[in-house]
Amino acid sequence: MFWLVAVGLVLLSLLIVARVLLRGDQVVAGAAELDLQVYKDQLAEVERDVARGVLGEADAEAARTEVARRVLAADKRAGREAKGTGADRTATFTSIGFVGLVLAGSLALYSQMGVPGAQDQPLEARIRAAQEARANRPGQEVAEANTPRREVEVDAEYEELVAQLREVVKTRVDDAQGFRLLANHEARLGNFTEARIAQQRVLELVGDKATEADYTDLAEIMIIAAGGYVSLDAEDALAQAINMNPKSQRARYYSGLALAQNGRPDIAYRMWEGLLQEGPDDAPWIPLIRAQIGAVAQAAGIPVTNPDTPGPTAEDIENAEEISDETRQQMIRGMVAGLAERLATEGGTPADWARLIRAYGVLGETGKANAIWNEAQSVFDGNTEAMTLLREAAQAAEVAQ
Repeated sequence: MFWLVAVGLVLLSLLIVARVLLRGDQVVAGAAELDLQVYKDQLAEVERDVARGVLGEADAEAARTEVARRVLAADKRAGREAKGTGADRTATFTSIGFVGLVLAGSLALYSQMGVPGAQDQPLEARIRAAQEARANRPGQEVAEANTPRREVEVDAEYEELVAQLREVVKTRVDDAQGFRLLANHEARLGNFTEARIAQQRVLELVGDKATEADYTDLAEIMIIAAGGYVSLDAEDALAQAINMNPKSQRARYYSGLALAQNGRPDIAYRMWEGLLQEGPDDAPWIPLIRAQIGAVAQAAGIPVTNPDTPGPTAEDIENAEEISDETRQQMIRGMVAGLAERLATEGGTPADWARLIRAYGVLGETGKANAIWNEAQSVFDGNTEAMTLLREAAQAAEVAQ
């Protein structure tokens, strides 16, 4: 309906303009005839004055000469105006033709690149949808239950020491430092749910004396326990941390991750862009932000200098070696989850699909890499160049021969 109305209005406007242009000569001709009629009347008036004797012959001859001069001038002016009108009309028709060509080209381009059947997506509606999606997200415990436990190889002696620590805190239920140590060591063992419970106990014990780092630690453990997913509980912990220290870079990074996951890439981009400007370059979140900010910018409709890298590459993943294993794995999974979500909802280029396959391969999740490889074969069936790129990624992930 919109396009029918728009095209109808354009055609109506062009018809009105064309009608005026086609009548241009008639208007000029009519004006010239009026001038000539006036001069004829003046000649007739001169003759009547001569006949009545009120005008001498010499004066009459001068009047006749002046009127004749005016007639000639009017005739020349009418000719010039008619010629000019014809030239203007030609130029105007050329402009109208150019406008029509632009309109036709725009419609053709939109039919190829646009989505004619898509509904409007105003900012207010998108924000409301993001808020509804946020309210309906799974809770922390549900997310943890759906996240496979990752086995970590440790010395038997170390594991025994952690077991002893568990027994100690059972008898010292008010020892905040003991639970803080337990949370740290449970995380090292890959027991993130247990680490989360211990860190929550720390916050219960310290109460108003809890620091920004305490809340950020809790949020970080929650995110890792949920496989990179930022739950509402984790968001609440991050909000507490940022309220205590708005400049906390670690909390702001995770807050940006939450925003990117929940439909507000515009705010996430600004938050991460600020962190990049602040530095330092050797901060553990800097290479991770650089790996993700392209995808976030694209989702927000913000031009980026390198739009061909919207997701993490194998090099990006390997560059995260400076941080702890648990944090690195969580950040990497957050990046990969964001890319996977974007491909599932919006699609992407063959390079995007290949990047996701390689990322899952680096993470050792060959099952997911194989599933993406199989899906990509269906999506890009018949595209020889794309299949070559995808097959190379699948071979690197060891899910194709």
